[in-house]
Amino acid sequence: MQARTPHATAARPHPTAALRRRWPTALAAAVVALNVIASGSQDVADAVGGFAETLPLLPLIYLVVHQIGRPQATWPVLGAGLVAVFALASQDVVASSTVLVALAAAVLVWGALRGTPHGRATFGVQAVGAVVFCGLALAGLAVDPDLGRYLVAAGWFCHGVWDFVHLRLDKVVSRTFAEWCGVIDVLVAVQLLFLV
Repeated sequence: MQARTPHATAARPHPTAALRRRWPTALAAAVVALNVIASGSQDVADAVGGFAETLPLLPLIYLVVHQIGRPQATWPVLGAGLVAVFALASQDVVASSTVLVALAAAVLVWGALRGTPHGRATFGVQAVGAVVFCGLALAGLAVDPDLGRYLVAAGWFCHGVWDFVHLRLDKVVSRTFAEWCGVIDVLVAVQLLFLV
């Protein structure tokens, strides 16, 4: 009979080890699954409008965290952004996308005038991202919902790629956020294209 050594059990990872390491992915999948269940057979125009109104929040988070210069601020910035999105959605005075795009423009001006903690090159990349993603959101709102779904899905999918690049480079936002956001973004794009 062979005796078990401490090394034999240490080599075998605990069944929940992968889940603990990939909790942002698991959380993102759960959030999107709940959204799919809650939205049911949502109208295309409503789905496109809702996701387009929220899309500008994604580059805004990157801009704000970049200007703060502290990736650990990412999750609190997301929390504040979500509170703002839900508060704006509950009123009929101004569209969420209008406020989010205006805030992104203000942060861009702030960065251009004040300077940035990570330098002009990184700021320039974030600025281009903000213009592209906000542009796709606004274009998706301006056109027919059948075309808008593809523009908005492209915005969410491309932002997912953006997140995974930032995850790989370990720049601007926290790694856990980049993973979580990347998974959500890609799954939202799939939802827009195939489940709405």
